[in-house]
Amino acid sequence: MGSVWGHTVKISIFGESHGGGIGVVLDGFPAGIPYDEAFALEEMSRRAPGKNKQSTARKEADLPKILSGIYEGCTAGTPVCAVIENTDTRSGDYKNFTDQPRPGHADYTGLLRFGGFNDPRGGGHFSGRLTAPLVFAGALCKMYLKSCGVTVGSHIQSIAQIQDTPFDDTAVTAAQLHTLRTQEYPVINPRAQAAMLSAIEDARLAQDSVGGVIECAAVGLPAGLGNPMLDTVEGRLASLLYGVPAVKGVEFGAGFAFASLRGSHANDLFYQEDGKVLTETNNNGGVLGGITSGMPLIFRTVIKPTPSISQPQQTLNRMTGAVEPLVIQGRHDPCIVTRAAPVIEAACAIALTDLMVEGYGYART
Repeated sequence: MGSVWGHTVKISIFGESHGGGIGVVLDGFPAGIPYDEAFALEEMSRRAPGKNKQSTARKEADLPKILSGIYEGCTAGTPVCAVIENTDTRSGDYKNFTDQPRPGHADYTGLLRFGGFNDPRGGGHFSGRLTAPLVFAGALCKMYLKSCGVTVGSHIQSIAQIQDTPFDDTAVTAAQLHTLRTQEYPVINPRAQAAMLSAIEDARLAQDSVGGVIECAAVGLPAGLGNPMLDTVEGRLASLLYGVPAVKGVEFGAGFAFASLRGSHANDLFYQEDGKVLTETNNNGGVLGGITSGMPLIFRTVIKPTPSISQPQQTLNRMTGAVEPLVIQGRHDPCIVTRAAPVIEAACAIALTDLMVEGYGYART
């Protein structure tokens, strides 16, 4: 199974949604990085379920138990291993999905890939529950990036048809990203938040779900990171972002909007200020030729609507060969976008840490 990622800093995600626990191993992580436990727990709390009616009622403390790799308050340079126990499971809600696969889920494809031997409870290894150890790994990587002067943050760009104010792609700051991190719903425009929550509630009452977009930024990145042409910054990030369940699209900078622009409007014109090379616009999202330009890294990820909805659906019964009604029981988010921001940030932080350590070694001064 492809649950190991990375070149220099590698992560391995393990466990299943309803197994004894889930976790992550980070190999190649730099030694001597102070471990901020309070920060790590705050990151875990941002993703955790059961905090409001916009998320599943499943309640998990998501407290990582560190088994190795941290000694006397700092990373030791050896593999960091953290385990998170699963405590609030209802496996009986999932017992029929091998015979009658849920639309939009990996029940059918996972069955084929592993010959029926995979654990299907709660989605098994395909579950969004596996993003919890990813967020822990991302928290560690944010600690490393902080030591390099790099900050990663995000906001909810949209939910359903409601749009938040986008980042100023040339002027987004670390202070703004820190502020967004402290908000229960990270949005720039409070009026957008109210409309988003209303759309989620409408979907919940209709036993349905909605999706959205997370816009993520990294500031303070040095120019010159990346390995064109087949191991670009965009490619490295996208390969990890697409490992996040429910991510179905990634775009950098102007992304698909480039299709409607002329080159004279799309090009980012260079200038110099206080000895630093900058661009007047940032349509390319801080990456040119697969290499960081020194401008803010900007990208967006599309999060699909939660596939588990309470409305009756029609799907194949593999035992009878007939299409039959299916009602999904259990506890599910009417919108997973509200919990996705720290997950997308984590994937970004892990990928950037891999690039930074590869490019500069274990420390950059």
